[in-house]
Amino acid sequence: MIEVHVPSKILKLALKCHHNLDELVQAYIESAQIAADAKGYLFRTALSRTRRLSERPMHQADDYRMIRRRANDAEVHTKVCCHSLRPTGITPYLRNGGKLEVAQQMANRESARTTGLYDRRNDHVSLDEVERILI
Repeated sequence: MIEVHVPSKILKLALKCHHNLDELVQAYIESAQIAADAKGYLFRTALSRTRRLSERPMHQADDYRMIRRRANDAEVHTKVCCHSLRPTGITPYLRNGGKLEVAQQMANRESARTTGLYDRRNDHVSLDEVERILI
């Protein structure tokens, strides 16, 4: 059960997730030492550069800055955002025999056509194919 806090009310949602994600979220909660704060936000802003979390919720702009910092640390120089990560989940799901309609539901997309934009199964080009280019 995941609690989502919005102004003046708490929504309780039962979300299905991969067992690895469940373990990672539990490890995050323990590491962040927020397990005892049942009414607090799950994803929170950091207190400057202290590596400690505040009580304030993380907003979309905070998310974008965090992803950009991680991309820079990994020397990824293309523009990325949280939507850049969707192909990372959708493509392996489809490669392993998943259905586009189910991927659509999991990605919370309105149509299978827009979900298909995140399908990168055909983007793989083997080294053998590249070597066919004669220079």
